[in-house]
Amino acid sequence: MKFDSRAEARRWGHLCMQLRAGEISELRRQVAYELVPAVKYSDASRVKKAIHYVADFVYVEKGVEVIEDVKGVLTPEFKLKRHLMKALLGLEVRLVK
Repeated sequence: MKFDSRAEARRWGHLCMQLRAGEISELRRQVAYELVPAVKYSDASRVKKAIHYVADFVYVEKGVEVIEDVKGVLTPEFKLKRHLMKALLGLEVRLVK
C-alpha cells in the first residue's frame, strides 16, 4: 500500500488498530467527492472536467461519518476544497497533522 507521506501511513496504521478494536467501522481510503460537475461549453469543442476532493480516509465513528485528511502544510488548494466541501455538500473535513 502506498501513501503520500509517512504521517498518512502512520495514521492508516492507527485507524486500522481502531477498526480491529471496534472503535470505528467502514474504513476507506482515497474517497472522492465531486465538488463541481463537468462543464461542456456551447461551442462543443471544450469540456472542463469535474472538480473533486479526494479524502485520505473516511470511516464511521459513533454512528457519524468522519472525513479525514492528513496534512503537514495547508495548501491554498486544500483550503479551497475544504471550504467547498462544507459550503456545497455540508460536509466537514477533519484535519490531522
